[in-house]
Amino acid sequence: MQQYLMRRLLQVIPTAIGASILVFLIIRVIPGDVTYLIAGAESWISEAERAALRTQLGLDRPLYEQYLTWIWGLVRLDAGQSLWTKAPISEEIGRRLPLSVELAVLSGVFSLLIGVPLGVLCAAKQNSWTDRLSQVFLIGGLAMPNFWVATMIIVLLVVVFSWLPPLKYASFLDDPSANLQQMIPPAVGLGYHFAAVVGRMTRSCMLEVLRQDYVRTARAKGLLERVILARHALKNALLPVATIAGVQIGILMGGSVIVESIFVLPGIGGGLIDAVTFRDYPTVQTIMMIFAVIVLLANLAVDLLYGWLDPRISYK
Repeated sequence: MQQYLMRRLLQVIPTAIGASILVFLIIRVIPGDVTYLIAGAESWISEAERAALRTQLGLDRPLYEQYLTWIWGLVRLDAGQSLWTKAPISEEIGRRLPLSVELAVLSGVFSLLIGVPLGVLCAAKQNSWTDRLSQVFLIGGLAMPNFWVATMIIVLLVVVFSWLPPLKYASFLDDPSANLQQMIPPAVGLGYHFAAVVGRMTRSCMLEVLRQDYVRTARAKGLLERVILARHALKNALLPVATIAGVQIGILMGGSVIVESIFVLPGIGGGLIDAVTFRDYPTVQTIMMIFAVIVLLANLAVDLLYGWLDPRISYK
């Protein structure tokens, strides 16, 4: 197990380096120039002043030098300064990241608490009205994008219930009640699609497992149906669900950028949009690398989870 973990961690390093190169190059092809934005307008800055500003920001150096400087800073846990605000990027991310982590955790919990039980229920009640209604709910989550669901949640809360969450963000440690009022609606909007994917996959896997010989044997022994579902079928059906959940982590991170903007949450997603708007290259690169590392670590965790779900899997 330890050898397998070390091999997987060593595989993460070249993957992360490849992701960093890709992120660095993609950011550089975004149209626009940060020097014009800093000056206020294109017509207010001469070419000489623009060249001096680029030199001051280090944008006149060759791309490989800019990349090596940035990546060495990340290795030292120093992402440098924002080109736009001149503030340390690590401080800005440190302020925004806890909110995004809380949103992702709440979305994941909501998705699993809705998707897995609903998938098991659909499989146990196949072709019943419960199964059909549940499938309508799950297919709706697959069909509707996160931003539309989030917008409809706001409309529903405001128009139907005349309820608004607190406008100023409150930390969970400072005011748990106000924090949950703010975080639960976006978590539901972000997690609905994830819950639909998990629910559909759980249903398909449970239907396959319930046709296996050992399940028929358990029924022949007189075990209760809920015992068969929970103890014998569910754990064996969760292996593909864990796989698809690891893939969905990346989609969840991407969706959080839009959902945070819709609900005006000061998370890392909103910071990414601001950084892209102002062509703040170091900030965009650092946030994108955080997303990439989270996805890599999530998939590593899924690989390790396989051994618990299926003891036949050997880490050699």
